[in-house]
Amino acid sequence: MADFSVGPVLLHEPVGEAVLQAIAAADPQAELIDRGAYVRVLTKGRCGVSRAAIEARLGREVLWPGDLEAVMPSWKGRLRITRDEVWWLPWAEKADPQSAQDSPAAEGKERQ
Repeated sequence: MADFSVGPVLLHEPVGEAVLQAIAAADPQAELIDRGAYVRVLTKGRCGVSRAAIEARLGREVLWPGDLEAVMPSWKGRLRITRDEVWWLPWAEKADPQSAQDSPAAEGKERQ
């Protein structure tokens, strides 16, 4: 059976912690594997987080996508960064991750 888990590897830095918190809030079933210097985040299927959710947790604006790239040395799956959000997608997925229903940036709030 294929493994469709995806997600980022995040450094223990303020922006990395904000991304981690935003993903965990949007997907409470996300697997968080702490390796000391970094945390591997794995979700089943898609993993998405909005820039607004990251900024809300950080308490300031982020330089997008530079601040994210600086704390994400690796990831699993296909990466898609838009102006307002970031997605990690399974390689097998063909659909565009952006839809009003699935987008973590929809209506300025996270996915529930």
